Amino acid sequence: MAGYTPMMQQYLAVKEEARDALLFFRLGDFYEMFFEDALLAARELEITLTGRGAGQEERIPMCGVPYHSAEGYISKLVDKGYKVAICEQVEDPATAKGVVRREIVRIVTPGTVMETKALGDGANNFIVGAAEAEGRFGLAACDLTTGELYVTSFAAGREAVKNELNVYRPAEAVGDESALARLREAAQAGGRTLLGTVRDAGPDEDTLAERFPDERWERHEPVRRAAVSRLVAYLGETQKRSLGHVRSVKSYDPQQFMALDAFTRRNLELTETVRDRSRKGSLLWLLDRTRTAMGARQLKRWIDQPLLDRVAADERLDAVEALHGNWMLREELRGELAEIYDLERLVGRIAYGSANARDLNALGRSLARIPAIKQQCAQLGTAALARLADGMDACADLTEAIRSAIADEPPVSVREGGLIRGGYHERLDELREASRNGKTWIAELERQEREATGIKSLKIGFNKVFGYYLEVTRANLGALPEGRYERKQTLANAERFVTPELKEKEALILEAEDRMVDLEYELFAALRDEIAAHIPRLQRLAEQVSALDALQSLAEVSAERRYVRPRWSEGYDLTISDGRHPVVEAVSDGAVFIANHASLTKDGGAILLITGPNMAGKSTYMRQVAMISIMAQIGCFVPAKEAVLPMVDRIFTRIGAADDLVGGQSTFMVEMKDIQVMTEQATERSLVIIDELGRGTSTEEGMAIAQAVIEYVHDAVGCKALVSTHFHELAHLEETLPRLRNGCMAVKESADGVTFLRKLVAGAADSSYGIYCAQLAGLPDSIVQRAYGLIASGGDRHAAESPRQAAADALTVPPAAPVPAPTAESDRERPDEAALPAAFATRQDGIQQLSLFGEVAAAAEKPRRAPAPAEEKIVGKLRKLDIMRMTPLQALEWLNDARNQLMESGEPS
Repeated sequence: MAGYTPMMQQYLAVKEEARDALLFFRLGDFYEMFFEDALLAARELEITLTGRGAGQEERIPMCGVPYHSAEGYISKLVDKGYKVAICEQVEDPATAKGVVRREIVRIVTPGTVMETKALGDGANNFIVGAAEAEGRFGLAACDLTTGELYVTSFAAGREAVKNELNVYRPAEAVGDESALARLREAAQAGGRTLLGTVRDAGPDEDTLAERFPDERWERHEPVRRAAVSRLVAYLGETQKRSLGHVRSVKSYDPQQFMALDAFTRRNLELTETVRDRSRKGSLLWLLDRTRTAMGARQLKRWIDQPLLDRVAADERLDAVEALHGNWMLREELRGELAEIYDLERLVGRIAYGSANARDLNALGRSLARIPAIKQQCAQLGTAALARLADGMDACADLTEAIRSAIADEPPVSVREGGLIRGGYHERLDELREASRNGKTWIAELERQEREATGIKSLKIGFNKVFGYYLEVTRANLGALPEGRYERKQTLANAERFVTPELKEKEALILEAEDRMVDLEYELFAALRDEIAAHIPRLQRLAEQVSALDALQSLAEVSAERRYVRPRWSEGYDLTISDGRHPVVEAVSDGAVFIANHASLTKDGGAILLITGPNMAGKSTYMRQVAMISIMAQIGCFVPAKEAVLPMVDRIFTRIGAADDLVGGQSTFMVEMKDIQVMTEQATERSLVIIDELGRGTSTEEGMAIAQAVIEYVHDAVGCKALVSTHFHELAHLEETLPRLRNGCMAVKESADGVTFLRKLVAGAADSSYGIYCAQLAGLPDSIVQRAYGLIASGGDRHAAESPRQAAADALTVPPAAPVPAPTAESDRERPDEAALPAAFATRQDGIQQLSLFGEVAAAAEKPRRAPAPAEEKIVGKLRKLDIMRMTPLQALEWLNDARNQLMESGEPS
């Protein structure tokens, strides 16, 4: 470092401590950056790059930002995935000898952001620690803003890591190389980046025991202890302060919760939508009627981790039922909760030493609401809410301490005074009186000087540089007496003076005010530290209030949308009467949502194979069954007339087309990988949903794979499954697979077009109405008409008939399973089955298919000869004609083409 100034030598020494971070080096009123940091920061922050040094070749790249607005710049860099080390002056420049001593006081990273402006109020910001050893994977997750710390462990499988990481969606990870590699792969699969820091070791068990005195570490397996120790060590290194709010560890086993892989979370849109990853349109958006930020975060955790414990789920449902049934008390409770601030993050700022007087007032006002909330919960008369209320500690002593000490309207800064209420501290009151009296004396001096000099414009002012002064305009300088006034400052149109009396009083006033500000800060800091000693009490209270808020939110939505309480089946069977998709119904702008039954049972059919047109509602139907199961297992009422459900351990979905171009995987490959995960992990208690199984490859291969997958689910897994496909030929599986039933979405055809009835009926469909959907999508009419023409003429007449067509011609539809009888309430939404085309009519003897030529011949009562091969081919094409969509010219062309084929075959017409 020879040749550098002492200040630059200090900078380079500090930079050695934070090589992987951008160093914000405090110089006066700016944070400065040098060398590579300056080049990078200037580019990322779009600020001016300058230089430091005498010669052009010696100039050091340099840029800087004002310290008072640095938070925004730091947030921008952290959002881009950088670490920022903040280096402050740790001694007074006025008394320092030589270069002012500077130290790194904190390293801000994506996972350790404490400034809640950079975070959503209802969102967590997790950083995870990880460890892998002997086939086991340990994961610890901490949110510094709230003090939450979770730890779990499981078999170190690729999908297990992905599933658990999706619960937290961390911005940063700490761990050994092997564990970090797994975490990065899991994050990349979910479309996210993860900042990783290698740490092979952390505090020993004695240090962990000291930090978490209530935790019995001997009960945790080694990978859990390693994950926590690495995370805690990293937090200590970066934050460089006591993390008093990270005091307890919440351990759990992943098998306590329903397993949801990344595709299932995305496909079902549980917390964000697929299209733009926004909250609106997701299940969380629908269910979130919470009144506090911590309640919103709790609700999201519940959705991310549906319960597998029936007793715990029933406790939530009992509480929701009690709140659901008492509108007045629920409204009162919501009103009280709305006045409670984010206790978790208030506690975090208190522990961090960054809370100001307004934060303490917010805490005090929040605690003052707890007694009323406890009383309201007790009145609801359910054991679950009574236990919740009994466990709430109102912390009345802290409420009173804050009320008696902190002023009603304190300033934001804790260094400007005005924090402490009058009467709280005797010495502070004396200093305030001295300051007030001094200012009164100065006002009286101004009056006396005006009378003595006769200068009515004479005034006494104050500024931080010159203190108190008497100001006289130049026109009145001649009226001043000789020798008594000492010139202090000359202005363009006035002169400023001081007198011995004014200087003496100024010293007394400024001394009182300086001492007053210092004393106020001391008193405030002492109170903040006193509250910090009660952090465990406040955290327990915050946890209880957030759970209550989440419960009332579920009750509010359930009451508003007329949901019903689900019942649990004793074993395998799932039955839903008049089920609805909660989100689709909510966003349908008042339109009637057509409800549908669902029955997946061991005896009546555990697999439903759904066929039918595009846009008819197959995907919505399948999703709503999964959504109802998830809602029940988070403790919410469900959108149905009645629901009897089992505890589902896993839900697997494959819905919609998606490719992975970066990973070099086609849509079909992604689908196959999803199904591969399902075949590995699904159990008899799982629910599998596959939409458009087998698409993306040739018809023959797609159909073969679809049948093989269905048979595997039926024979090897034995779970409940909803499968949709355009391969109508697969309907024959109902004959060979005893636990499979066919279903289709009903369609009504008329002279005005095609109407999708959104109703599931038994049996198989025989058309997908793809061209009609293309027309609805707005394709040019020339394309649509050409497509209809190709269908009408049978495409390339010289092409051999496809295997799919051959299978379709040979298909015999088996008898259909009976559909549950409609109730009186649902009759209004059920389509008139008598008005349906015969192909969709449900009867005891199955689906009756029409044979146009057969019925014409029967009507004419004429004996019918066996059709010739050419006639059979034309009849097959005729059966598939969409006559209502053909123009007269197209019909004539088709008839002429058919006649020509008969003539060319030499067969009689």
